[in-house]
Amino acid sequence: MAHLISRSGIVVVQPVTPSDTQRSGLLLAAVAAVLFSAKAILAKLLYRHGIDAVTVIALRMLFALPVFAAVAAFETRRARVRGDRLTSRERWLIVLLGLLGYYLSSFLDFWGLEYINASLERLILFLNPTLVLLIGVVFLRQHVGTRQWAAMAVSYAGIVLVFWENLRVGGNHVVLGSALVFGAALSYALYLLLSGELVRRVGSLRLVAYAMCVSTVACLVQFFLVHPPVRLVQPMPVYGLSLLNALACTVVPVYLTMFAVARIGAGPTSQTAMIGPVSLVFLGWWLLDERVTALQLAGTAVVLSGIGLLSRMPVPKSAAGR
Repeated sequence: MAHLISRSGIVVVQPVTPSDTQRSGLLLAAVAAVLFSAKAILAKLLYRHGIDAVTVIALRMLFALPVFAAVAAFETRRARVRGDRLTSRERWLIVLLGLLGYYLSSFLDFWGLEYINASLERLILFLNPTLVLLIGVVFLRQHVGTRQWAAMAVSYAGIVLVFWENLRVGGNHVVLGSALVFGAALSYALYLLLSGELVRRVGSLRLVAYAMCVSTVACLVQFFLVHPPVRLVQPMPVYGLSLLNALACTVVPVYLTMFAVARIGAGPTSQTAMIGPVSLVFLGWWLLDERVTALQLAGTAVVLSGIGLLSRMPVPKSAAGR
C-alpha cells in the first residue's frame, strides 16, 4: 500500500497497482543485472594481480559470507518466533539452489572461458531467458504470452548486434567450452525457476541468505581442494577489489534479483537481465578505455526496446501483489 499526505493533512492510502509492481520489478532486475555484470570488470582488474578464477570466486564469497550469515541468523530468529519451520523438502531444495545458482553456474562459466572467448560466452549465456521460459512451459506448465516471446526475440537481435563485431568462434575445444557455458546458463535458469516457486513460502531475505551460505561453503571447499590456505593471503588492493566484488556485485544484486522474481516472476526477470552484459560495453569504455562502436549502440537500443515491450505486459498472477 502507498501512503500519501494530501494538502489538507489527511493521509490517503492508495493501493499499489500491478503496473507499479511491474515497474519496480523490472527496475530491480535491471539494476541487479548491471551490478552482476560489473563483476567482470572487477575480475579483469583482479587478474592483473596474478590470481586465478578459483581464488577470485573464493575471496568474493568469503567477504560476502558475514552479510549472508547475519541475515540468515536474523531471519531464522524471526521464523522461530512465528513458529515457521522449514520442511525437510524445503531444506534440501535450498541446498540445491545454493549449489545451482552461485556455485555451479559460476564455476562452469569460468571453466568454459578457458576454451572459448568472452564474446561467444556472452552469446551462449543469453540463452538463459529462453531456458527459463521453456523449462517453465514444459515442466511447470506456465503460460507464456506472444508479447513475451516477441520481447525476447527483439532483445536477442540487439544482443547479436552488440557482440557481432567481436565474435570469434575459434580456438581449441570450442565444443567443450560452449557446452560448459551452456551448462552454466542451464544451472542459473533452474535456480531462477526453483527460487520463484520457493520464495513465496520462505521469503526473499531468508531464502537468499540460506542459499548463499550454501554457495559460499561449496566455493571454499573447492578452493581448499585446489589451493593451499596460504593463497588467501593477498595484497591489500586484491582485498579491496574483492570486498567491492562481494558487496556491490554479489550481495546487493542477489537480493535485488530475488525481489524482482517475487514481483514479476522468473521469466521477465531473466529477460530483463539481458541488459546486464550489454552494460559491460559501457562499463568497459568507462573503466577500461575499451572502444564503443555505432553497431554496439544500435544493439543496445534494440535490447532496451525489447525490455520496453516487457514493461507493457500485465504482471503474472503468481507474482503480483507479493
